Amino acid sequence: MRIVEVKPKSDYMLQIITDDGRTGFFDVSPYLEFEAFNDLKNQDAFTKIMNGGYFIEWDCGADLSADTIEAHLITSP
Repeated sequence: MRIVEVKPKSDYMLQIITDDGRTGFFDVSPYLEFEAFNDLKNQDAFTKIMNGGYFIEWDCGADLSADTIEAHLITSP
């Protein structure tokens, strides 16, 4: 899976669009307990996200792979 678009939403959710046309949401909040994601508790930092296609990354250096996102992507039927 390749990430075509990622949009930060409120409550630490990301709206994801994939190259195969799926749209869904990914909840980042469970990751905020880890040190690498600590800066993302600041909503301003959370919105500064970059799409690398096969990963997403924030300015603080925290990142998530497309595989992780795909495994936990919440999609509507």
